[in-house]
Amino acid sequence: MAVPKPERSLQGGVTFQEKGCSFRVWAPHAEQVFVTGTFNSFSPTADPLKSEGNGWWSGSARRAKPGDEYRYRLVTKAGELWRLDPYCRKATSSNGNSIIHAAVYDWGDHYLAPIPLNEMVIYELHIGTFAGTVDKSGSLKTAMKRLEYLEELGVNAIEIMPIGEFAGDHSWGYNPALIFAIESKYGSPEFFQDFVKAAHRHGIAVILDVVYNHFGPQDLSLWRFDGWHENDYGGIYFYNDGRSETPWGKTRPDYGRPEVRQFIIDNALYWFREFKLDGLRLDSTAYMRNIHGKNDEMDSMIPDGWNLMRQANDRIKACCPGSFTIAEDLWDNPVMTKATKDGGAGFDCQWDLMFARKMRAALVGASDESRDMRVIADTFKHRYYLNAFERVIYTESHDEVANKRARIPEEVAPGHADNWFAKKKSCLGACAVFTAPGIPMIFQGQEFLEDDWFHDRDPLDWSKKDRFAGILQLYRDLIALRLNKEGATRGLCGQGIDVFHVNNNEKVIAFHRWDRSGPADSVVVVANFANHQWQGYRIGLPHEGPWKVRLNSDAKVYDSEFSDLACDDVQANTPGYDGQPFSGDINLAPYGFLILSVDGEAEQVPG
Repeated sequence: MAVPKPERSLQGGVTFQEKGCSFRVWAPHAEQVFVTGTFNSFSPTADPLKSEGNGWWSGSARRAKPGDEYRYRLVTKAGELWRLDPYCRKATSSNGNSIIHAAVYDWGDHYLAPIPLNEMVIYELHIGTFAGTVDKSGSLKTAMKRLEYLEELGVNAIEIMPIGEFAGDHSWGYNPALIFAIESKYGSPEFFQDFVKAAHRHGIAVILDVVYNHFGPQDLSLWRFDGWHENDYGGIYFYNDGRSETPWGKTRPDYGRPEVRQFIIDNALYWFREFKLDGLRLDSTAYMRNIHGKNDEMDSMIPDGWNLMRQANDRIKACCPGSFTIAEDLWDNPVMTKATKDGGAGFDCQWDLMFARKMRAALVGASDESRDMRVIADTFKHRYYLNAFERVIYTESHDEVANKRARIPEEVAPGHADNWFAKKKSCLGACAVFTAPGIPMIFQGQEFLEDDWFHDRDPLDWSKKDRFAGILQLYRDLIALRLNKEGATRGLCGQGIDVFHVNNNEKVIAFHRWDRSGPADSVVVVANFANHQWQGYRIGLPHEGPWKVRLNSDAKVYDSEFSDLACDDVQANTPGYDGQPFSGDINLAPYGFLILSVDGEAEQVPG
C-alpha cells in the first residue's frame, strides 16, 4: 500500500505519520481525552491527547495503522464518554467504532470535462433501492453495474441521495450520523471512488445530496459530544436554544460556532477533493436560513446559516473549479441562485417545486375542463433571473413520489398504473420536463413506468424495463432531442421561450424554443392536455418552410395502445397566426405531444 500523504486536509480526524497516526478532536469541555482502539487493545489510558488550549485535543498513537478501529475516550464533568470521531471517513456502523482509513486512491488518467448546466440531464437515484433485489439492499457495487444502462438511456448526470453513515440498514439517507463516512451497508470509500470513476468513464457527472440542516437524530455520537449542553439541547455541535428545533429533531447545527462552520465546509470540500464529485445538492436549505423553513419570516431568520451557505459556495468555487451546487430551497426564492457578490447565496441552480407541483396537478387532475392552461404557460416560462438554467425541473423526485404522494401513473390510475390514461399522462409530463427551459431531472424508474410510491425497502422492478420498452424508448428519444444529439433541436438547450399559443378552452399549448435564434435552432412544441383528438389544428410558426416532426408521443412505437395518429411534417406559409409570421396545420392526439424543428440546413443567425 502506498504511504498516505501526511498533510492534514481536514480540521479534525486522523493524519498519517511515518510511524503511527496523529489524531485531533474538538472537545472544549473535556478534562482529559484519550484515543483508544485495536492498536492499543482499547486501553482507556495508553494514548492520551494534549489540549491545544483552544478546545482542540491532539496527539499521536505510534502503533495505529489503516484498518484499525478506534474511539475517543473523554473524561468530563458529565462522566466518561466514548465517542466516534466526527471526522472519521469510515465506521463499522453508526453506533459502532470509527475505522482509520488510508485516503489513497489511484485515479489514473481520470477526467470528465464539466458539463454545462444547459446541457445537463439528471437522473436521481437511491443506492439502496436503485439496483437492489427483493431480498437484498443495493450497494455502490451493484449500482455501478447499472451505469452502462444509464449511459444508454442518455442521461449525463446522476444525483445520489445521501450516503453518509446513518442509523440502521435502511434509510433515505436524510438522518446522517457521520457525515464523512460512507454508509457501511453501501460500501467503503474506495467503492464510492470506484463508482465515481466508472460514472465519469461513461460520461456521467456525479452529484451527491448532503444534509446540513440537521444531523441524526438517531445514533448521533455528536449529541452532547463532550458532556456540555444547555436547556436540554445537544451541546457543542448544536444550537442550545429554540434554533435547534427542526421537523427532524432538535439537531440543527450551531452555524455560529467557527468549529461547526468549518466542520460543514470541510465536509463539502471533502466530497469534491477525495471523490472528484461534480456537484452537491444541499437538502432543505430553507431550514438552514430560517428556523421554520419559511421564506420571509424575518423574526425567525438564522443569519449564521445564511452566511454559512454563502461562505461554503465561495470556498467550493475557489477550491474546486468546474464544480457546482444545487439548493433544495423550495420557496421559489431567486436570491438563492444570485451570486454572493450581489448579495445572494451563490448556488448555481435550485429545485423548482413550482414546476413539479403545478405540472403534477395538471397531469393528475381527472377533469380536463378544470385545467388552467395559463398556469401551465407560466410554469413553462418561469425563471429566477435571466438564466433559465438556474432551475432544476421535474415531475417526480424522492419527495414527490412519497410523503402521501405516489408516482404519476399511480396517482392518475390508482392500482392501474399501466392503463391508457396513466401512460398517456405520464408521457405528457415527461415531454414537458424535457422541453421546458431548465435542467431536466427524472427519478429512478420513472423511465419505465415504475408505480406505487418510493420507500427505502422497495427496490426498482427492473422487469418493467422490458415490459414497458416503448416508454423507455420515449425517454431515450426525449433525452436525445433535449441534448441535440442529431443536430436539429439546439433550441432546447437555449434560453429562449415564447409561449405563443394558449387555448384554455381546448387545453392546447404551443411554444417556441431557441438558442441563438434563427431557423437552424428553432424548436416548436405543441401539447394537448385534454382527451380530445385534433386534425388540421392551426398553430403559428416563427419561420417559413418545412417543419419536421421530431417526436410524436402518440406513436405506437412507444406503446401498442397509443393511436399512432399520423402527423405529417408541416409546411409553414402565410398568413401568420398566434402573433407569428407564418402558420401551419397539425394533427394532435389526446394527451399528445409534438416536437417540431425546421427541416434541412439553415444559416445560423446570431441572437
